[in-house]
Amino acid sequence: GHQHRPLRTELRDNLLAHLREGRDPWPGLHGFETTVIPQLERALIAGHDVVLLGERGQGKTRLLRTMVGLLDEWTPVIAGSDLGEHPFDPITVESRRRAAEEGDRLPVEWRHRSDRYAEKLATPDTSVADLIGDVDPMKVAEGRSLGDPETIHFGLIPRSHRGIVAINELPDLAERIQVAMLNVMEERDIQIRGYVLRLPLDVLVVASANPEDYTNRGRIITPLKDRFGAEIRTHYPTELDAEISVIRQEAEIPADLVDVPDFLIEILARFTRQLRESSSVDQRSGVSARFAIAGAETIAAAAIHRATVQQEDEAVARVVDLETAVDVLGGKIEFESGEEGREEEILTHLLRTATAETVRAHFRGIDFALLVDAIEAGSMVTTGEQVTARDFLTGLPVLGESELYDDVCDRLGATNDGQRAGAIELALEGLYLARKVGKDTDGSETVYG
Repeated sequence: GHQHRPLRTELRDNLLAHLREGRDPWPGLHGFETTVIPQLERALIAGHDVVLLGERGQGKTRLLRTMVGLLDEWTPVIAGSDLGEHPFDPITVESRRRAAEEGDRLPVEWRHRSDRYAEKLATPDTSVADLIGDVDPMKVAEGRSLGDPETIHFGLIPRSHRGIVAINELPDLAERIQVAMLNVMEERDIQIRGYVLRLPLDVLVVASANPEDYTNRGRIITPLKDRFGAEIRTHYPTELDAEISVIRQEAEIPADLVDVPDFLIEILARFTRQLRESSSVDQRSGVSARFAIAGAETIAAAAIHRATVQQEDEAVARVVDLETAVDVLGGKIEFESGEEGREEEILTHLLRTATAETVRAHFRGIDFALLVDAIEAGSMVTTGEQVTARDFLTGLPVLGESELYDDVCDRLGATNDGQRAGAIELALEGLYLARKVGKDTDGSETVYG
């Protein structure tokens, strides 16, 4: 049966139940297991309002939205209540009057937990009316006095009573709006146009902010900072595997149309990490996880396009498709002020570095001497957007009894023509980056020789 509990008790009890039973309360989040999540869990157990600080694309909003799973799946509310009040605990004048008059006949609706989470992207033009409320002129016109609580049209925070309200990019709120939030968070009452309405609001306020805004520009007023019981720093994934998991999980790649091999996702993950460590990139802005996600989707689209134009039976992404990602992703990166005009050069260099790291990780111990000798003897390998996987494989130098090509494909689990072409193309790119073979690119065609 349903048990009426304060919101913070509900969140704490459900979180502890998840932990006792070994269930993951935070599905779909990678890289926070030993850092951010334990801090957030302690904050929720303590019943604190929370602000998450982190650069863009670190999963702050995703983490806040996941908190919905800690609410009871269904909860009763008084039918027609703007604030979603519990039938055992009405807080507005209207609902108390109805509860007194109707007693056990008070109509009740059941609200799903997804409807108990409200989100607001803070902008400089956000008003007090949006977040707290305002006097409803229609109700005043009906003859009610301005001091009547029933003339108030409630904003987002009161309407999130018995729920979670998330405010993204909190520093973008004008200071007077932040002041209006003070009473809501500390005293749990609201002030509208000088009229103070005592409402025992039961709401958890969570927020996100970029630390650059938060600390340097000082745009969260000090009293409001003080109201948040927990300030938690998020971060980008520290482990390569977590970065890869995020890309695989979030990228919308139609599996029935295209195969994007794991090594390409790994190159994208390493590429993203290279950018985050580069002195040419503005690290205060950060390199969002969306960068690599968009890259994976672009590579998949390039493979589908190439396979369709070339009348191939199956679309498999290859190294040749990586260049398409560089062409369109540059706008997602904020470069340092002295790097104007070098953006594409920087991206290409770091992509090559990421590719070389991936080659070393997978092909260590393989002797490519036979292939290098064949190319030095005059053999050339042609690839590019206009070259099908079958034509690429057919054009490879014959290496006699050597199982070099099979060894390369086995390392990457490549079986069909598209996957084998991608694996061998990666090996050739690695040889070029190690300066073992030459490479000439002309338009959409690349020749190793």
